[in-house]
Amino acid sequence: MSRTNPLEYAVYKGDEFLCLGTAKECATYLGVTVQTIRFMVSPTYRKRTQNSKDPLIAIKVDDE
Repeated sequence: MSRTNPLEYAVYKGDEFLCLGTAKECATYLGVTVQTIRFMVSPTYRKRTQNSKDPLIAIKVDDE
């Protein structure tokens, strides 16, 4: 079953907001792949970047 509305992501660098859009839109803006945006949402990525200064963080935006 596919989604009629694609998921939206908000991307931050530290506390600074960078972009909001679909994974493809955010990937194009940042110059990375769609898979990178999806990986940035994962717990593994958050654990790897928890000690970084101003890490790039992606958050899924829920429209509901």
